[in-house]
Amino acid sequence: MSDHLQTELLRLFERHDVPLEPDEDWLLTDGDFPAIRASWHEGKATGESGRLDIDVVLDEARQIELSYAGDAAGGRDALERFVRSDLPVLLAACWYVTDERKLDLAQWEIGLRSWDAFIGRFSVDGADVAVPASALAAVTDALRNEALAPQMHWVRLFLRRATDGTLAIETLLDNEPWPAGDRALATLAWPASAQPYSVRSLIALDVRDY
Repeated sequence: MSDHLQTELLRLFERHDVPLEPDEDWLLTDGDFPAIRASWHEGKATGESGRLDIDVVLDEARQIELSYAGDAAGGRDALERFVRSDLPVLLAACWYVTDERKLDLAQWEIGLRSWDAFIGRFSVDGADVAVPASALAAVTDALRNEALAPQMHWVRLFLRRATDGTLAIETLLDNEPWPAGDRALATLAWPASAQPYSVRSLIALDVRDY
């Protein structure tokens, strides 16, 4: 992690009363998990967007992996996307700091268990369009068909719509491709736009009755 990114992350979490401790590339919570780091990767070709990776280690076996495109020097715009879209979910699910102005909370029944859902608001970049009202319901219905182990899970949703209507969809469940999520988003009527746009959201689930 660059010194700049580490400093920015420390400040972000301090503003939410979450003190973190630097340990090489990682920022630790009271010397333990959860731990977070940020990595910026410049574009390989001139004019190519760079990529900001945010990794959050929950325990010895599980790690949330998130990525954001950016064009500004050092990934400042990508970091702003992270703050605007997914940081509130991570703060609530991993550090128990909840701001209901920036995310939604729900209790879902999936399988035989009850789950606390930390639902990131859909973030749209590139055009002023409205996300279909049924988007969250479609994803929730797909999740109800999954056999989820009694531990924290996370869903990363990403969609990009080109001006010709072509959709590129990537949904991940616990960092792995989730075809059911892809199908759920593909069935929706995404609005047309003269500009391409992208939509993203993060959802975290934590079991209540285990």
